[in-house]
Amino acid sequence: MASRADKPRRQPEPPRVWTYTLPGGHRVLAGKTDADNDRLSLKIAGPGDWWFHVRGMPGSHVILKTADGGEPDRQTLERAAAIAAYHSKARTGGVAAVSGTLARYVTKPRGAKPGSVSIRKERVFKVRPALPETT
Repeated sequence: MASRADKPRRQPEPPRVWTYTLPGGHRVLAGKTDADNDRLSLKIAGPGDWWFHVRGMPGSHVILKTADGGEPDRQTLERAAAIAAYHSKARTGGVAAVSGTLARYVTKPRGAKPGSVSIRKERVFKVRPALPETT
């Protein structure tokens, strides 16, 4: 009789994400489902990465992975916030308020449903939903 330890452990699927590259080599990742958002925000994001989500409505969690681990400039933060607005219900609504904070300040409350997180030290960016221009 095979014991439980003999069974190969099934690896969780990697999160399905949209990936964008911003000027300066910064990468932006946006989750496609609530489960993808959880893995992206809580497992993939490093403590120094930036986390974004449109305020007050459903949308993707968006992570800005900086090219060199340094502090991104305001324009880069606003571009990542615009991607968060684009991947939300605010896509067609003009200017949107997007919450941003360092990923180290993103936590999941005990028992919260997938895709739900709590944040601290929030900065609010007012942006128009947009994807980066491809050249």
